[in-house]
Amino acid sequence: MSWLSEYVRPRIRTLFNRSEVPENLWHQCPSCLQMIFHRDLMTNRKVCTHCGHHMRATSTERLNWTFDENAFTRIELPKPVADPLKFRDTKRYADRLKEAREKTHSDDAITVAHGTIAGHKAVVAIMDFSFIGGSMGAAVGDAIVAAARLTVLQQVPLIVFTASGGARMMEGAISLMQMPRTVIATRLVKDAGLPFIVVLSDPTTGGVTASFAMLGDIQIAEPGALIGFAGVRVIEQTVREKLPEGFQRAEYLLEHGIIDLVVKRTDMQAVLARIVGLLCTKNLQAAA
Repeated sequence: MSWLSEYVRPRIRTLFNRSEVPENLWHQCPSCLQMIFHRDLMTNRKVCTHCGHHMRATSTERLNWTFDENAFTRIELPKPVADPLKFRDTKRYADRLKEAREKTHSDDAITVAHGTIAGHKAVVAIMDFSFIGGSMGAAVGDAIVAAARLTVLQQVPLIVFTASGGARMMEGAISLMQMPRTVIATRLVKDAGLPFIVVLSDPTTGGVTASFAMLGDIQIAEPGALIGFAGVRVIEQTVREKLPEGFQRAEYLLEHGIIDLVVKRTDMQAVLARIVGLLCTKNLQAAA
């Protein structure tokens, strides 16, 4: 073969062939519809650089944003019966669990870890809406109980990030029983004189709101987060009144005294560190 075929032709093909461009280089904000370069979006912790809209985040992302760098350890959580009712709707519940685990690389809709936040020790539980809508089944109940027990054992604050559509219907009454279980878990933390802090993200609804999510010593929400029990349409049909603009959004709840703070995600770690530092110092002084 000549130098034309061995050298020149491959070089020409390299110059003129179009390289494949990854599909995830740009993301569209669901609020303002502006395109955001993926590196800018991740640097800004999945907050739109144009309108400030807070996009949903995974549990792994929140762990990295909350704890000090490489300063946390995930704990192994109890594994309840996978499909206690052998439930099936359009597909088997066991298949839904398998698909969700493959998609999220998590065992269920919650992750628990312990570590430091700006040097302050804490236990953090994080719910992930991408796992069957962050629904609360036996696994979530077990995780909250395990997190509470670890909190008491280590004598540190418990911080819970919520994101849920409510109870997991595929587990029936077992799912509903997680509401009193998680309430009791928060009681363990409070009886030990330890801070229980809740960060409400979009969305936090249903049985999670009706149980542990609204029992924090300090209630924080991300901007624009949807927080409530039933949906707006259901409430309007029940009370037969038109609800105010922004009803069930974080800013509305702050204005009406339901939550304590609305904090931007980019400021969340610093705010949590300050709160934990103040509360833990107070507890140590009281104990002395």
